[in-house]
Amino acid sequence: MKLLIELPTWLGDTVMATPAIDNLIGHYNEPKITLIGSSISTEILKNHPYVVKTYILNRNYKELYKTANELSYFDVFISFRSSIRSRFMKFFVSSEKKYQFFHNNYQNHHQVEKYNDFINDSLNTNYLAGRLNFHWKSSFTYKHLTLGINPGSSFGSAKRWYPKEFAKVAINLSNQYDIIIFGDSKETQIANDIEKLLIEGGVKNYQNLSGNTSISELINLISKLDLFITCDSGPMHLAATFQVPTVTIFGPTKDSETSQWMNQNSVIVKKNLNCQPCMKRRCPLKHHQCMSMIKAEDVSKAIYNLDLKDEK
Repeated sequence: MKLLIELPTWLGDTVMATPAIDNLIGHYNEPKITLIGSSISTEILKNHPYVVKTYILNRNYKELYKTANELSYFDVFISFRSSIRSRFMKFFVSSEKKYQFFHNNYQNHHQVEKYNDFINDSLNTNYLAGRLNFHWKSSFTYKHLTLGINPGSSFGSAKRWYPKEFAKVAINLSNQYDIIIFGDSKETQIANDIEKLLIEGGVKNYQNLSGNTSISELINLISKLDLFITCDSGPMHLAATFQVPTVTIFGPTKDSETSQWMNQNSVIVKKNLNCQPCMKRRCPLKHHQCMSMIKAEDVSKAIYNLDLKDEK
């Protein structure tokens, strides 16, 4: 059985699709899988034992057509994307059966359940969504208890908590934990702002890795953390995969749909304002109170609700 799977574009969505993909694999009994998707999504799942090949898709329609023609025949094509480009790709892919996810058909559930419902509807099955799993093994370890902080979010500024509040929490924990600041190349400014505040607070046991990690390195580093403080983001879902104790700060997005999946050692901090969730990239009311009202003390209190190690 040969399967072609088009993955979601974003890191977090790809991770949340893994229970559905596992059910798909179980249904077809050890299929040979070809993955197509973004460089981020294919990197996450390239080590899956049933993946035989990966293709990074170009956004250009001419290149998409070229890639579709390069692909061989598949028994089943599954796309976890709703875009016009994905519909274009689906039209030219050579496959007996083709299924495509349309987000408007799946509402008011966790994103993991949406993807899993899509697979059940496509296959006429009733599989439950299991744990997040992308079959990643790492021998990496930290010498000391390590706190990761992830202040950025690719969705937009509305999801971001404030550098001074992140720094306050990190400074308070710096006697117990080494600290790593995460972020992609677009989030170096907020990471640098936190770093400056840590230095002013006398903290020396930190690393600012914003913009300096590959996806593989990011996975390895997050997988072995002892504590993670983050906004709603892709790295948040990586932490859930490895059951890392996590405090997530939610503002404009729906925690009922994008919170950590099946991580029992996870706490959400949010204010439950009337304007939440607005699902906007920038605060439409110009006050950003869903984030500005959350203080370092709120996050520190949430940490006490987690089951944490005392030492390494």
